[in-house]
Amino acid sequence: MKTLRLLAVFAAFAAFTLRSAAADVTVTLTDVHMCCNNCVKGATAALAPVSGVKGVSSTSDKTIVLTAADIATLQKGVNALTAAGYFGKSDNAGVKVDASTGAKAGKVQTLEISGVHLCCGKCVTAVKTALATVAGAKPDDSLATNAKSFKVTGDFDATAVFAALQKAGLTGKVVAAN
Repeated sequence: MKTLRLLAVFAAFAAFTLRSAAADVTVTLTDVHMCCNNCVKGATAALAPVSGVKGVSSTSDKTIVLTAADIATLQKGVNALTAAGYFGKSDNAGVKVDASTGAKAGKVQTLEISGVHLCCGKCVTAVKTALATVAGAKPDDSLATNAKSFKVTGDFDATAVFAALQKAGLTGKVVAAN
């Protein structure tokens, strides 16, 4: 009799666990700049304050897979990643990657950008490579590992700078002029 009760309790627990696991939803962000283990650590740190979301980053696949109980929590996780300078394409129609940067269309001569993930020299190189595709844009010497912000100078379209960064799997925001 004890064995039957124990089996019944175990079966109920297993059914609850399976229902809970089946309720989880995921989003995979692809084409994310993920060049090293520090990028992985940065993504993990960005997700840490978001309760209920788990993230797995892959440097080889350039992906971040998020799992949570609901779409709203996944969205908070994706928002935390973009705030930390990561950018990618969502495979879940219910989860949007915010591409807003504060950049206005049109030519500028100077643009200060903050919030781009720059954990190592490869990240800096990725930004330089992206900026090289934007006619007239050139990063100044403030673009460096762990920089909180950097400037781009020349005669260029500000939105093109962010389009290039996002294509490279990175993002940031315009620093408002004082």
